[in-house]
Amino acid sequence: MATSTDEQLRELTKGQTVPTEFLKTVTEYGSSRALRWMEGEDWKELTFSQLADQAARVAAGLAAQGVEHGDRVVLMLRNIYQFHVADLAVLLCGATPVSIYNSSSPDQIAYLAGHCEAKLAILEDGGFLSRFTEVADQLPDLATIVVVNPPVEGEADIVEWSSLLDHDPVDLAEAVQVAQPHDLATIIYTSGTTGNPKGVMLDHANLCWTLACLRESFETNVFAGQRVVSYLPMAHIAERATSHYGLVMNGYEVACCPDPSQIATYAREVKPNIMFGVPRVWEKIYSGINGALAADEEKKRQVDEAVAAAIPIVDKITWGTATPEEIETYNFLDAVAFSTIRQLIGLDELDLAVTGAAPMTPELLQWFRAIGVPLSEIYGMSESTGPISFAARRPKVGTVGPAVPGLTLAIADDGEVIFKGGNVFKGYLNDPGKTAEAIDEDGWVHTGDIGELDEDGYLRIVDRKKELIITAGGKNISPANLEAALKTIPLVGQAAAIGDNRPFVAALVVLDPEVAPAWAAKHGLEGLTLEELAEAKEVVAEIEGALDEAMSRFNNAERVKKVKVLGEEWLPDSELMTPTSKLKRRGIHSRFAEEIEAFYA
Repeated sequence: MATSTDEQLRELTKGQTVPTEFLKTVTEYGSSRALRWMEGEDWKELTFSQLADQAARVAAGLAAQGVEHGDRVVLMLRNIYQFHVADLAVLLCGATPVSIYNSSSPDQIAYLAGHCEAKLAILEDGGFLSRFTEVADQLPDLATIVVVNPPVEGEADIVEWSSLLDHDPVDLAEAVQVAQPHDLATIIYTSGTTGNPKGVMLDHANLCWTLACLRESFETNVFAGQRVVSYLPMAHIAERATSHYGLVMNGYEVACCPDPSQIATYAREVKPNIMFGVPRVWEKIYSGINGALAADEEKKRQVDEAVAAAIPIVDKITWGTATPEEIETYNFLDAVAFSTIRQLIGLDELDLAVTGAAPMTPELLQWFRAIGVPLSEIYGMSESTGPISFAARRPKVGTVGPAVPGLTLAIADDGEVIFKGGNVFKGYLNDPGKTAEAIDEDGWVHTGDIGELDEDGYLRIVDRKKELIITAGGKNISPANLEAALKTIPLVGQAAAIGDNRPFVAALVVLDPEVAPAWAAKHGLEGLTLEELAEAKEVVAEIEGALDEAMSRFNNAERVKKVKVLGEEWLPDSELMTPTSKLKRRGIHSRFAEEIEAFYA
């Protein structure tokens, strides 16, 4: 299928900004529901017209506080409806909203808010406020702090959100003209596995180009009214693009889920049509389903057999080569097994399911597609305003799709993935040196990933350029591929391969908190904690016994030879993982230094 070129997308989005596109959405869908959220047991909502009114009032309030064209405003809010109001209001002032991770420590806040020279901060509550006040003396540019839910009414040092809403609204038609296409629409701070985060500068032209590119990638004509649950950090480009810019420019209906652990509950209520999740989210859904099935051994066997039968049929259906008999077989399996599973987890109305931000195991992707969840993998980065490659409707297992429309994708001489297009970021804030490292003289962005392109232009990511394990014998090995393979062992939820400058590769593996208790109950180990199970000889033997099969596709030098089983789950946004569940290898090596040394003693 022919796709638009970079030039065509630039022409299509010429002159557009996020506010001008929002005004079009409001004009066309003003009475439609834009946002939903829960207060206690009750659902509340805003239409697009009401959202526009609140954003216009807050914009007037921010202007009264001195926010002007070109200023930066830092946002620290969970996935609450006020985030969308605040972000739009800042843009209507011609200023730049900068969302930071809600887990940021006072020191991190001092760096981030200081680095972007934020003039004003909009915070959710007293907990976030206390972290800002702790480092207020390090933020000379920060003149005002607005708090949505202030800890004490009338607190002298803050401005209450409600007071911004009390202002007469700015004229929306005039306000949307303030920002220009090449003004910064946001700064995304990379979560980073090492060093200080870099501020990725994205302008309005980047965002409008990227949303047009994604609309084409999705291969559908239905956008307005598509239901999305917003639950991942708004400081991350994937969530920002999906649930915020998708709301503003596509007319999505967004349900705000401030606690990501509640995504399963929200999915059952909302029945999303589009869902983005990092692999760990999908792994937890898979583990939850299989943990529940484990209580009935016969039912579990039947579902496993149905999935195994469905996987090759779904692949043929995807590529249009299935026979009528195969389609009939799949429809039967769906009717007797898969449709019920999807309904129970609230994913029965999904049109598009997307995973990204970290690698997913091919087996997991196949499993979800087999049960009728249309999951595909997207590859991208903040520096590409989100997407680089994606096959929404025709994924190939083990790849991350072809280049998105308008983007030119290539492999450099050293194997690094590079790209060009209208989604290329404007550089790193206040860091021309790092910018020059990322964008070469010919305009190619260097991703830092090693990849391969197949005959159809589908990209396979081999590994991070800087994360390759080089053993003492000089063998270059991809830890991500080994870790993905280890996670095919049912008891293993997370894994980290070890082996740099070592004689062989070993791995730390973490028990899956959903699967392990169910397995323990069947093997006479019920009542043990995850930490106790990790030490149980039966559990260790089960994992070690499955190691040969998991490593079967690797040669002898690459294979994991030893594992250490751990019970405590590694959580996002910790010393061990980034907010998007990428491993912080330095933190893992430090935390588990004794266990690692024991491999090689």
